[in-house]
Amino acid sequence: MIGEMNEAYMLRVLQLLLTTPSPSGYCHAVMAKLKQEADELGFTLQLTPKGNGIIRVPGREEGRVLGLSAHVDTLGAMVRAIKPDGRLRFTLIGGFMLGSVENEYCVVHTRDGRTYTGTILTTKPSLHVYADARELKREESVMEIRLDERVHNADDVRGLGIANGDYISFDARTVMLPSGYIKSRHLDDKAGVAALFGMLEWLQRTGHKPAYPLQLLISTYEEVGHGAAWVPEEMTELLAVDMGAIGDDLSCTEHDVSICAKDSSGPYDYLMTTRLKELAVREGLSHAVDIYPHYGSDASAALRGGANVRAALIGPGVHASHGIERTHSQAILQTAVLLAAYVLEPADTYA
Repeated sequence: MIGEMNEAYMLRVLQLLLTTPSPSGYCHAVMAKLKQEADELGFTLQLTPKGNGIIRVPGREEGRVLGLSAHVDTLGAMVRAIKPDGRLRFTLIGGFMLGSVENEYCVVHTRDGRTYTGTILTTKPSLHVYADARELKREESVMEIRLDERVHNADDVRGLGIANGDYISFDARTVMLPSGYIKSRHLDDKAGVAALFGMLEWLQRTGHKPAYPLQLLISTYEEVGHGAAWVPEEMTELLAVDMGAIGDDLSCTEHDVSICAKDSSGPYDYLMTTRLKELAVREGLSHAVDIYPHYGSDASAALRGGANVRAALIGPGVHASHGIERTHSQAILQTAVLLAAYVLEPADTYA
């Protein structure tokens, strides 16, 4: 099955996603591109009122509905205030260390469709000027955006159409290396979305049908905690595809598909997790089973939202999550293979 997966297709989709800004709640452009991608594969992506996307795929049998999810929204920021000197104060969208975006290039997206570039800095950005620049604690109150425009005061900035509440996206800085390594922001979880579409392309190209009807949910608010808080009533289980964490006592690497047995929301479904591990072994996949104590997923949001589903979590290993991340094409490929194997032969219906 690995040889049948179209790695080049998944990397093309990943490149498309990474070059399209999509902080949580600002996902209309990337969803339009995914809708077109689904159309070209012969599937229909429908938008929910919330802005999530659902792709439905017929199955061989009825009686169960298998849900698969991945989130296309990313970390970002929003204009909190325009400062008297023309710099922008911002507030975070999603959870990340402010040091990870210091000196990063960014784009301000106005509500009327204009864009302006800038750089994220501290209020004391130079050691040549500020003796305490190194010791300055990185927190929102000392961070600002320097616009690449000739502005000297708040009125100059407002004249550009920039206002409080405008979205700010970060430069993804994507590099795809001949070695197979991929360095970029926002691999969480655009690498997962690429794997999901890789499985979808495989189903379309090979003519395989999943065991039961599929509902692929592309969520747009995962980074702020409620991406898949609602799922369709007919869904009986949900397999979330998100990044696999790396570090500390975790066994996952950038070449693996990760199977998460438990995260901050508690343990995932026993039968689903066991079946995923069995399939990973059977398919000869490089994989890891890990515990993520500081992590939540779309499956977590669905369960907390009251969904009556079984849930599990897998994804490609991603190093330095919520920073300048890195994975390997093999991790994305193996995640797609595990997805395909699972939808063809899911876990037993009951414990």
